[in-house]
Amino acid sequence: MQSQNFMIVDDPLCLDRIRNILIRLEDTIIFSLIERAQFAHNPRIYQRGAFQEIRSLGFEGSWMEWFLREIESFHAKARRYSSPDETPFSRDLPEPVLPPLPFPNILYPNNINANPSILSFYTRYFVPRLTRRATLALARKKRANGIMGDEEFEDDGNYGSAATIDVEILQYISKRVHYGKFVSESKFQADPAAFIPHILNPNRTALEALITKPEVERKLLQRLHRKACTYAQDLTTEVEILTSSSPIDSPSTSSLLSTGPPLPHLSKDRKLDVDGVVELYEEYIIPLTKEVEVDYLLRRLDGLSKDEIDTLAARKKAH
Repeated sequence: MQSQNFMIVDDPLCLDRIRNILIRLEDTIIFSLIERAQFAHNPRIYQRGAFQEIRSLGFEGSWMEWFLREIESFHAKARRYSSPDETPFSRDLPEPVLPPLPFPNILYPNNINANPSILSFYTRYFVPRLTRRATLALARKKRANGIMGDEEFEDDGNYGSAATIDVEILQYISKRVHYGKFVSESKFQADPAAFIPHILNPNRTALEALITKPEVERKLLQRLHRKACTYAQDLTTEVEILTSSSPIDSPSTSSLLSTGPPLPHLSKDRKLDVDGVVELYEEYIIPLTKEVEVDYLLRRLDGLSKDEIDTLAARKKAH
Protein backbone atom coordinates (compact mmCIF):
# COMPACT_ATOMS: atom_id res chain seq x y z
CA MET A 1 0.00 0.00 0.00
CA GLN A 2 1.39 3.38 -1.02
CA SER A 3 1.61 5.91 1.81
CA GLN A 4 -0.10 9.29 1.70
CA ASN A 5 2.35 10.59 4.31
CA PHE A 6 4.63 13.07 2.54
CA MET A 7 7.07 12.98 5.45
CA ILE A 8 8.07 9.34 4.93
CA VAL A 9 7.64 8.52 1.23
CA ASP A 10 10.78 8.42 -0.90
CA ASP A 11 9.13 9.55 -4.13
CA PRO A 12 5.86 11.45 -3.67
CA LEU A 13 5.53 11.81 -7.47
CA CYS A 14 5.72 8.09 -8.22
CA LEU A 15 2.78 7.41 -10.54
CA ASP A 16 2.12 4.02 -8.93
CA ARG A 17 1.85 5.73 -5.55
CA ILE A 18 -0.49 8.40 -6.93
CA ARG A 19 -2.62 5.78 -8.67
CA ASN A 20 -3.02 3.75 -5.46
CA ILE A 21 -4.07 6.85 -3.52
CA LEU A 22 -6.70 7.65 -6.16
CA ILE A 23 -7.98 4.06 -6.03
CA ARG A 24 -8.34 4.30 -2.24
CA LEU A 25 -10.24 7.56 -2.70
CA GLU A 26 -12.73 5.71 -4.92
CA ASP A 27 -13.67 3.53 -1.95
CA THR A 28 -13.92 6.52 0.38
CA ILE A 29 -16.11 8.50 -2.01
CA ILE A 30 -18.47 5.58 -2.69
CA PHE A 31 -18.99 4.82 1.02
CA SER A 32 -19.62 8.51 1.74
CA LEU A 33 -22.16 8.71 -1.09
CA ILE A 34 -23.96 5.71 0.41
CA GLU A 35 -24.20 7.59 3.72
CA ARG A 36 -25.58 10.76 2.07
CA ALA A 37 -28.12 8.79 0.00
CA GLN A 38 -30.03 7.79 3.15
CA PHE A 39 -31.19 11.40 3.66
CA ALA A 40 -33.55 13.38 1.46
CA HIS A 41 -32.42 16.21 -0.78
CA ASN A 42 -33.00 18.98 1.79
CA PRO A 43 -32.48 21.79 -0.75
CA ARG A 44 -32.93 24.44 1.94
CA ILE A 45 -29.40 23.81 3.24
CA TYR A 46 -27.95 24.93 -0.12
CA GLN A 47 -29.99 28.14 -0.38
CA ARG A 48 -28.22 31.33 0.68
CA GLY A 49 -30.05 33.25 3.38
CA ALA A 50 -32.51 30.43 4.14
CA PHE A 51 -31.56 30.19 7.83
CA GLN A 52 -32.22 33.14 10.10
CA GLU A 53 -30.15 31.37 12.76
CA ILE A 54 -26.89 31.86 10.83
CA ARG A 55 -27.89 35.25 9.40
CA SER A 56 -28.08 36.42 13.01
CA LEU A 57 -24.43 35.38 13.31
CA GLY A 58 -23.53 37.72 10.47
CA PHE A 59 -23.18 34.97 7.85
CA GLU A 60 -25.17 35.58 4.66
CA GLY A 61 -24.34 32.36 2.82
CA SER A 62 -26.06 28.99 2.84
CA TRP A 63 -26.17 26.46 5.67
CA MET A 64 -23.77 24.33 3.61
CA GLU A 65 -21.31 27.19 3.15
CA TRP A 66 -21.48 28.01 6.85
CA PHE A 67 -20.88 24.36 7.73
CA LEU A 68 -17.88 24.25 5.39
CA ARG A 69 -16.49 27.44 6.86
CA GLU A 70 -16.80 26.26 10.45
CA ILE A 71 -15.28 22.83 9.80
CA GLU A 72 -12.48 24.16 7.60
CA SER A 73 -11.65 26.83 10.20
CA PHE A 74 -10.95 24.11 12.75
CA HIS A 75 -9.04 22.02 10.22
CA ALA A 76 -6.96 25.08 9.24
CA LYS A 77 -5.95 25.56 12.88
CA ALA A 78 -4.75 21.95 12.84
CA ARG A 79 -2.65 22.86 9.72
CA ARG A 80 -4.59 20.60 7.36
CA TYR A 81 -4.25 23.05 4.49
CA SER A 82 -0.49 23.32 4.79
CA SER A 83 -0.35 19.85 3.22
CA PRO A 84 0.26 19.99 -0.55
CA ASP A 85 -2.68 17.68 -1.30
CA GLU A 86 -5.33 19.72 0.56
CA THR A 87 -7.33 22.60 -0.94
CA PRO A 88 -9.94 24.45 1.16
CA PHE A 89 -13.32 25.66 -0.09
CA SER A 90 -13.38 28.65 2.27
CA ARG A 91 -11.32 31.82 2.14
CA ASP A 92 -9.55 33.77 4.87
CA LEU A 93 -9.13 30.79 7.16
CA PRO A 94 -7.28 31.12 10.47
CA GLU A 95 -3.58 30.40 10.75
CA PRO A 96 -2.47 27.00 12.10
CA VAL A 97 -2.03 26.67 15.85
CA LEU A 98 0.80 24.17 15.35
CA PRO A 99 4.08 25.09 13.64
CA PRO A 100 4.25 24.01 9.97
CA LEU A 101 5.68 20.67 8.96
CA PRO A 102 8.71 20.77 6.64
CA PHE A 103 6.96 19.30 3.62
CA PRO A 104 9.19 18.68 0.59
CA ASN A 105 8.71 20.96 -2.40
CA ILE A 106 6.61 18.64 -4.54
CA LEU A 107 4.46 20.88 -6.71
CA TYR A 108 5.39 23.97 -8.68
CA PRO A 109 3.91 27.10 -7.02
CA ASN A 110 0.34 27.64 -8.19
CA ASN A 111 -3.05 28.89 -7.03
CA ILE A 112 -5.27 26.50 -8.98
CA ASN A 113 -8.50 25.83 -7.09
CA ALA A 114 -11.44 24.02 -8.70
CA ASN A 115 -13.49 23.95 -5.50
CA PRO A 116 -16.06 26.59 -6.54
CA SER A 117 -16.97 24.39 -9.52
CA ILE A 118 -17.04 21.26 -7.36
CA LEU A 119 -19.35 22.85 -4.79
CA SER A 120 -21.73 24.17 -7.45
CA PHE A 121 -21.90 20.89 -9.39
CA TYR A 122 -22.35 18.77 -6.28
CA THR A 123 -25.11 20.82 -4.69
CA ARG A 124 -27.02 21.82 -7.83
CA TYR A 125 -26.78 18.67 -9.94
CA PHE A 126 -25.54 15.63 -8.07
CA VAL A 127 -27.28 15.81 -4.67
CA PRO A 128 -30.80 15.71 -6.18
CA ARG A 129 -29.90 12.55 -8.11
CA LEU A 130 -28.00 10.96 -5.21
CA THR A 131 -30.91 11.45 -2.79
CA ARG A 132 -33.77 10.64 -5.18
CA ARG A 133 -34.79 7.39 -3.51
CA ALA A 134 -34.76 8.83 -0.01
CA THR A 135 -36.73 11.84 -1.23
CA LEU A 136 -39.39 9.62 -2.85
CA ALA A 137 -39.61 7.45 0.29
CA LEU A 138 -40.11 10.60 2.34
CA ALA A 139 -42.90 11.74 0.01
CA ARG A 140 -44.71 8.40 0.40
CA LYS A 141 -44.51 8.65 4.19
CA LYS A 142 -45.77 12.24 4.19
CA ARG A 143 -48.73 11.37 1.95
CA ALA A 144 -49.61 8.54 4.31
CA ASN A 145 -49.79 11.16 7.05
CA GLY A 146 -52.00 13.46 5.00
CA ILE A 147 -49.26 15.86 3.85
CA MET A 148 -49.56 16.56 0.11
CA GLY A 149 -48.27 18.98 -2.50
CA ASP A 150 -45.00 20.85 -2.20
CA GLU A 151 -44.63 19.74 1.41
CA GLU A 152 -44.32 16.10 0.30
CA PHE A 153 -40.88 16.34 -1.19
CA GLU A 154 -37.26 16.98 -0.48
CA ASP A 155 -37.00 18.00 3.17
CA ASP A 156 -36.61 15.57 6.10
CA GLY A 157 -35.11 18.15 8.49
CA ASN A 158 -31.77 16.35 8.88
CA TYR A 159 -29.78 19.48 8.10
CA GLY A 160 -26.82 18.72 10.34
CA SER A 161 -26.46 15.07 9.36
CA ALA A 162 -26.78 15.79 5.63
CA ALA A 163 -24.34 18.71 5.71
CA THR A 164 -21.79 16.75 7.75
CA ILE A 165 -21.64 14.06 5.08
CA ASP A 166 -21.74 16.66 2.30
CA VAL A 167 -18.58 18.25 3.70
CA GLU A 168 -16.79 14.90 3.73
CA ILE A 169 -17.82 14.13 0.15
CA LEU A 170 -16.79 17.57 -1.08
CA GLN A 171 -13.39 17.28 0.58
CA TYR A 172 -12.79 13.83 -0.89
CA ILE A 173 -13.81 14.90 -4.39
CA SER A 174 -11.63 18.00 -4.04
CA LYS A 175 -8.61 15.92 -3.07
CA ARG A 176 -9.26 13.55 -5.97
CA VAL A 177 -9.53 16.37 -8.51
CA HIS A 178 -6.55 18.37 -7.25
CA TYR A 179 -4.35 15.28 -7.27
CA GLY A 180 -4.25 16.04 -10.98
CA LYS A 181 -1.46 18.48 -10.11
CA PHE A 182 0.66 15.59 -8.86
CA VAL A 183 -0.06 13.62 -12.02
CA SER A 184 0.95 16.55 -14.21
CA GLU A 185 4.14 17.25 -12.26
CA SER A 186 5.12 13.58 -12.39
CA LYS A 187 4.57 13.36 -16.14
CA PHE A 188 6.26 16.70 -16.79
CA GLN A 189 9.37 15.71 -14.86
CA ALA A 190 9.54 12.41 -16.72
CA ASP A 191 9.67 14.15 -20.12
CA PRO A 192 9.80 17.97 -19.98
CA ALA A 193 10.66 18.31 -23.67
CA ALA A 194 7.30 16.81 -24.68
CA PHE A 195 5.37 19.47 -22.76
CA ILE A 196 7.45 22.63 -23.06
CA PRO A 197 6.54 23.57 -26.68
CA HIS A 198 2.81 23.31 -25.88
CA ILE A 199 3.29 25.42 -22.74
CA LEU A 200 5.31 28.15 -24.42
CA ASN A 201 2.82 28.24 -27.29
CA PRO A 202 -0.26 27.45 -25.20
CA ASN A 203 -2.07 24.46 -26.65
CA ARG A 204 -4.59 22.90 -24.26
CA THR A 205 -5.58 20.20 -26.74
CA ALA A 206 -2.01 18.97 -27.18
CA LEU A 207 -1.34 19.02 -23.44
CA GLU A 208 -4.53 17.09 -22.71
CA ALA A 209 -3.53 14.49 -25.31
CA LEU A 210 -0.19 14.02 -23.53
CA ILE A 211 -1.81 13.33 -20.16
CA THR A 212 -4.84 11.33 -21.32
CA LYS A 213 -4.75 7.52 -21.23
CA PRO A 214 -8.09 6.24 -22.60
CA GLU A 215 -7.39 2.65 -21.55
CA VAL A 216 -6.63 3.73 -17.98
CA GLU A 217 -9.88 5.71 -17.86
CA ARG A 218 -11.84 2.75 -19.23
CA LYS A 219 -10.44 0.43 -16.57
CA LEU A 220 -11.11 3.02 -13.88
CA LEU A 221 -14.79 3.23 -14.81
CA GLN A 222 -15.09 -0.55 -14.94
CA ARG A 223 -13.48 -0.89 -11.53
CA LEU A 224 -15.67 1.88 -10.13
CA HIS A 225 -18.82 0.16 -11.42
CA ARG A 226 -17.82 -3.15 -9.83
CA LYS A 227 -17.07 -1.48 -6.51
CA ALA A 228 -20.28 0.55 -6.47
CA CYS A 229 -22.36 -2.54 -7.33
CA THR A 230 -20.76 -4.47 -4.48
CA TYR A 231 -20.71 -1.76 -1.81
CA ALA A 232 -24.28 -0.68 -2.57
CA GLN A 233 -25.72 -4.10 -1.74
CA ASP A 234 -27.32 -5.13 1.52
CA LEU A 235 -25.16 -8.04 2.70
CA THR A 236 -26.75 -10.92 4.58
CA THR A 237 -25.38 -14.21 5.84
CA GLU A 238 -27.34 -16.24 3.32
CA VAL A 239 -25.37 -18.27 0.79
CA GLU A 240 -25.84 -16.99 -2.73
CA ILE A 241 -26.05 -19.30 -5.71
CA LEU A 242 -23.24 -17.70 -7.63
CA THR A 243 -23.22 -16.98 -11.35
CA SER A 244 -20.34 -16.06 -13.59
CA SER A 245 -21.36 -12.41 -13.43
CA SER A 246 -21.29 -12.24 -9.63
CA PRO A 247 -18.99 -9.48 -8.30
CA ILE A 248 -17.51 -11.95 -5.79
CA ASP A 249 -17.07 -14.85 -8.22
CA SER A 250 -13.53 -16.26 -8.30
CA PRO A 251 -11.71 -19.57 -8.88
CA SER A 252 -11.72 -20.21 -5.13
CA THR A 253 -15.45 -19.61 -4.65
CA SER A 254 -16.48 -23.28 -4.74
CA SER A 255 -13.94 -24.25 -2.09
CA LEU A 256 -15.09 -21.40 0.13
CA LEU A 257 -18.67 -22.59 -0.17
CA SER A 258 -17.79 -26.13 0.78
CA THR A 259 -15.21 -25.56 3.52
CA GLY A 260 -15.61 -22.07 4.92
CA PRO A 261 -18.33 -19.94 6.49
CA PRO A 262 -21.30 -18.92 4.38
CA LEU A 263 -20.51 -16.21 1.86
CA PRO A 264 -22.49 -12.95 2.01
CA HIS A 265 -25.57 -12.74 -0.15
CA LEU A 266 -25.70 -9.74 -2.47
CA SER A 267 -29.19 -8.29 -2.37
CA LYS A 268 -30.76 -6.76 -5.44
CA ASP A 269 -31.93 -3.79 -3.35
CA ARG A 270 -29.13 -1.28 -3.73
CA LYS A 271 -28.44 1.57 -1.33
CA LEU A 272 -26.95 3.74 -4.06
CA ASP A 273 -27.53 4.77 -7.67
CA VAL A 274 -24.59 2.89 -9.20
CA ASP A 275 -24.97 4.49 -12.63
CA GLY A 276 -24.98 7.88 -10.95
CA VAL A 277 -21.63 7.15 -9.28
CA VAL A 278 -20.07 6.10 -12.59
CA GLU A 279 -21.54 9.19 -14.26
CA LEU A 280 -20.09 11.37 -11.48
CA TYR A 281 -16.62 10.17 -12.44
CA GLU A 282 -17.09 9.90 -16.19
CA GLU A 283 -18.89 13.20 -16.78
CA TYR A 284 -17.40 15.36 -14.04
CA ILE A 285 -14.51 14.16 -11.86
CA ILE A 286 -12.32 12.86 -14.69
CA PRO A 287 -12.89 15.85 -17.04
CA LEU A 288 -12.39 18.36 -14.20
CA THR A 289 -9.22 16.59 -13.08
CA LYS A 290 -7.85 16.91 -16.61
CA GLU A 291 -8.70 20.61 -16.62
CA VAL A 292 -6.70 20.99 -13.40
CA GLU A 293 -3.83 19.02 -14.92
CA VAL A 294 -3.71 21.20 -18.02
CA ASP A 295 -4.09 24.43 -16.01
CA TYR A 296 -1.16 23.32 -13.86
CA LEU A 297 1.01 22.55 -16.88
CA LEU A 298 0.25 25.92 -18.45
CA ARG A 299 1.69 27.57 -15.33
CA ARG A 300 4.62 25.17 -14.99
CA LEU A 301 7.18 27.49 -16.61
CA ASP A 302 6.03 30.72 -14.92
CA GLY A 303 8.97 32.66 -13.57
CA LEU A 304 11.65 30.50 -15.19
CA SER A 305 14.37 32.06 -17.31
CA LYS A 306 15.05 30.98 -20.89
CA ASP A 307 18.20 29.19 -19.73
CA GLU A 308 16.26 27.28 -17.08
CA ILE A 309 13.61 26.30 -19.65
CA ASP A 310 16.31 25.21 -22.12
CA THR A 311 17.93 23.09 -19.41
CA LEU A 312 14.59 21.39 -18.72
CA ALA A 313 14.00 20.80 -22.44
CA ALA A 314 17.41 19.17 -22.79
CA ARG A 315 16.74 16.71 -19.98
CA LYS A 316 16.56 13.12 -21.17
CA LYS A 317 13.23 11.35 -20.97
CA ALA A 318 12.90 9.18 -17.89
CA HIS A 319 12.27 5.49 -18.46
